[in-house]
Amino acid sequence: MSPLVQLHASWPATILVADDEAAVRDLLRRVLVGAGYRVVEASTGRQAVARGELERPDLFILDIAMTDPGGVELCRAIKNDPLTRLTPVIHITDRIDREERLRALEAGSDEFVAKPFDVEELLIRVRSLLRTKRMTDHLVSDEAVLVALSRTVEARDHYTEKHLYRVADGSVEVARRMGMTDREMESVRLGGLLHDLGKIAVPDRVLHKPAGLDRAEYTLVKRHPEAGAEIVRPLRAFDGPELTVLHHHERFDGTGYPYGLRGEEIPLAARIVAVADSFDAMTTDRPYRLALRVEEALQRLDDGRGEQWDPLVVDIFVGQHVGSTEERGVAERRS
Repeated sequence: MSPLVQLHASWPATILVADDEAAVRDLLRRVLVGAGYRVVEASTGRQAVARGELERPDLFILDIAMTDPGGVELCRAIKNDPLTRLTPVIHITDRIDREERLRALEAGSDEFVAKPFDVEELLIRVRSLLRTKRMTDHLVSDEAVLVALSRTVEARDHYTEKHLYRVADGSVEVARRMGMTDREMESVRLGGLLHDLGKIAVPDRVLHKPAGLDRAEYTLVKRHPEAGAEIVRPLRAFDGPELTVLHHHERFDGTGYPYGLRGEEIPLAARIVAVADSFDAMTTDRPYRLALRVEEALQRLDDGRGEQWDPLVVDIFVGQHVGSTEERGVAERRS
């Protein structure tokens, strides 16, 4: 079997080809259409932007030297747009310019292909990137379903409305201040959104009980991290949230659940989510008590540093809230 036959499209993806040379576009169109892809063409950067918004292609092939906007600027815009940030970009170039390649990589370029084209190499790169994108699309779809399920679980209890979003936002801010990478922060965000998903297995009579839980009821509640981890396991690729969901009720001193992990044995993302989750729980009305004032909740976090929570995470979390409170106070005094 011919190598080119083996590189035929496994699914009919749409590819946007943007180059100001008609001959280059014609060659790419013939090669890609011949391999089973649908091709959309653009001769300028502006045209590529317009057609990209209309077609939502599965992959971009951009001339790096294109203008108005240039290939690097267009790539940066694609990667900064939440709707297209996971769409792969191949840059084509007729010269090897180290500085330009570094700029393109910094903007998010996924691959480079040199002119004149090696057709087999081009098709291999296209097929590989599209395979990864399709897998990522499935994961994003799985994430959307699980987040929707988490919101359904949350809706069972009006006391916790928007809780998962507040926990996710607070956790990501701590992760950002700790210098985590974008990929690590995404894992923290997902852990915050999905941390209580396992409560779907907790009966309403226990979840909504307006008094303290007995031993049997508390045992049911303590199972929710493991139940949630089992549900989110399909998202284990790309630093999925399974370990955060599983371990967000561990304590820094080793007395938490489900496994009694201690200190840095607990995954960092779980330690971060534990603090954000506890703070939001303390500052929200619950069936068995009224919300604490922010200052009191922050003091309780500080009192529990090194015992219930990671001291560094507490310091960062408390620091960012104290800073925000001081900024609001200055603004109010100025007004």
